[in-house]
Amino acid sequence: MKIDVALDPALRELLVKILAPGETEELAALLARLEEPLRLTGFREGGAVPLDPAEVLRFYGEDKEVRAQTLNGAIYTVRLRLYELEKRLDRRTFLRVSHSEIVNWKRVTALDLSLTGTIRVTLEGGAVTYVSRRYVKKIKEVLGI
Repeated sequence: MKIDVALDPALRELLVKILAPGETEELAALLARLEEPLRLTGFREGGAVPLDPAEVLRFYGEDKEVRAQTLNGAIYTVRLRLYELEKRLDRRTFLRVSHSEIVNWKRVTALDLSLTGTIRVTLEGGAVTYVSRRYVKKIKEVLGI
């Protein structure tokens, strides 16, 4: 797939034009992703609230459920599995750091690479998590280390 971006100050809104040699699965998946906004709902104390993915620090598994921790420290239950979230979330922003956790890389404030075999990740608000050994190589590639 080739991507060509042209900036035009005369446009009032974003215009996406796709040129394709024909109908393909890749085209269908791209169109579906562009047309369908990501909707996440968090559940807590009997209530439900819409969650903005940009406000989520991390998604993690706990007690056989998936939790979302937000910038203000609130914890919500999300009724999607981590692999489903991984498919739906922006791959440039959210990265899997372990079998049970996905982190919002735009909310990372520090990385400690001094630990052998893992990386300590500090998020906004002071939350700390660790990259599992299995994902260290992938994370280093993403970071260009």
